[in-house]
Amino acid sequence: MTTREWFQLTLYIVALLALVRPLGSYMARVYEGKPVFLSRVLGPVERFFYKISGIDPAREVGWKSYAVSLMVFSTSGLVALYALQRLQAFLPLNPAGLGPVSPDSSFNTAVSFVTNTDWQGYGGETTMSTLTQMAGLGVQNFVSAAAGMAILAAFIRGLARRCTDTVGNFWVDLTRSTIYILL
Repeated sequence: MTTREWFQLTLYIVALLALVRPLGSYMARVYEGKPVFLSRVLGPVERFFYKISGIDPAREVGWKSYAVSLMVFSTSGLVALYALQRLQAFLPLNPAGLGPVSPDSSFNTAVSFVTNTDWQGYGGETTMSTLTQMAGLGVQNFVSAAAGMAILAAFIRGLARRCTDTVGNFWVDLTRSTIYILL
């Protein structure tokens, strides 16, 4: 490695280490439901989302219910993304007039993006319409990361808690990951 590359690597590691404590504290407060500096602005958005979706943010569940919620969310995303790819020829925002993606490639891509591995076995703009890229792949890039963060929060709770059988609420963790951390 060159001197410049070593300097860049060192600078990156120093910046990363400098952010560990403040970002970790911020994320802990978010997942614990404690006020953060964005609560005044984003709190009403969070509460509105819970209201329209019927989520009780105070209701925590055990790990099995948490896992079922994750599976429902991921399966819904997989089916929606698969359908979007297969039907893109008939949907708007397809200026290149691209046809449907093959069944095997659609399934492979849907699984890849829902699981946040984002493996691509196709040429992006020559295979996927604007709508598929924007409403399918782009959304999954975002929400699959939020789902992974929610699972990590539940895992940490499971390790840290001693006198409870609950690990949180997947929908609350997903919402908070998205609104307070990823946005």
